[in-house]
Amino acid sequence: MTDYLTIDHLLEERIYIDNIPAIRFNLKSNKDKIPTIILYHGWSSCKESQRLRGFILANLGFQVIIPDAIYHGERERIEDYEVENAVKYFWPTILNNMEEADKIIDYCIDNLNTDPHRIGLIGHSMGGFTAAGIFTHNSNIRTAVILNGSLYWGYFNSIFKEQFKLDLSNHEVLKAEEKINFLDPMNNIDKLLDRPILLLHGEKDSLVDISGQRIFYEKVGPKYSDKSLLQLIEYSNLDHFVTTNMMDEAAKWFRKYL
Repeated sequence: MTDYLTIDHLLEERIYIDNIPAIRFNLKSNKDKIPTIILYHGWSSCKESQRLRGFILANLGFQVIIPDAIYHGERERIEDYEVENAVKYFWPTILNNMEEADKIIDYCIDNLNTDPHRIGLIGHSMGGFTAAGIFTHNSNIRTAVILNGSLYWGYFNSIFKEQFKLDLSNHEVLKAEEKINFLDPMNNIDKLLDRPILLLHGEKDSLVDISGQRIFYEKVGPKYSDKSLLQLIEYSNLDHFVTTNMMDEAAKWFRKYL
């Protein structure tokens, strides 16, 4: 079991939001309504593996909530995360994260002194897809930072289907694809305009092709009245990893917009 931090100025605790296990970070000096960041982990990861990122953001004055996604961490963790299970569980995990988002947000507002007007999202990889989807369909969230994820789900899904040779006649595949297309941020651009979004992506990402983020940025960016509110930063020769430079950019973004 992971040891939780005991630091004079910082609270780290395990919490449960109904059946959702999460880690909460918060400065003990925070007394008023608190700006809060919900951090979503990637495929095969879990809340504990995101603790350092939570620690960094919390020390800047943000409350940070890191939930376990279904099939990860404490929640019916699957035996392996290779191709077969990725095909079976990747999109259902993202869609379930989206369904649970309101429950987490409401709990933070009702029980953790969260400022309802200062809520942000951040996520890596699958967590980036999650953060993008929740942000798109919840206008009350102030800002989002997407690390090696995508706001163009359809583009990624077309590669996903081809790479893993999904049976497109399968009813479950078709049903899931219909929902993916409906929720795809790229198909809901009107819900995103002039809301602050930061895209951070490795140029050589071999798991989530950066092209999807480039297409989204090139199509949506010109529609913003304030062009500074949508930013794409590419990292040369970087594969599917989060760097200290990325966390630095994310921290500055949240300090500015949250």
